[in-house]
Amino acid sequence: MPDNPIDPSEIGEGDAPPVAEAPYKIIFEANKCIAAGKCAEVSANWEMDITTGIAKPTVYFFDESDLAHNVDAAEACPAKKDRGVIHVVDRRTNEEIAPDPDGSGALSVDW
Repeated sequence: MPDNPIDPSEIGEGDAPPVAEAPYKIIFEANKCIAAGKCAEVSANWEMDITTGIAKPTVYFFDESDLAHNVDAAEACPAKKDRGVIHVVDRRTNEEIAPDPDGSGALSVDW
């Protein structure tokens, strides 16, 4: 049986709160983080880990009240030639809200 690629929209869904409570999620390509810290500058949800030098979110699933600053973090990320490694996804539609470099809503993860 061939290995199928991971569908990024399914990441974390097994442990997620109900969509009605937290309609947005973050998919973070930590292996491509360049430790610029831009996300932590613009979002209270992002912290720099002193031991690794890599940022990490404090929560991965959230509601509308935390949407704007997480979008700001995704758009501020300079990794992947400014395409970013922080992806904010609407769990109701599986569309990428940010950074959405292609403007299509398709997830822009590279794995």
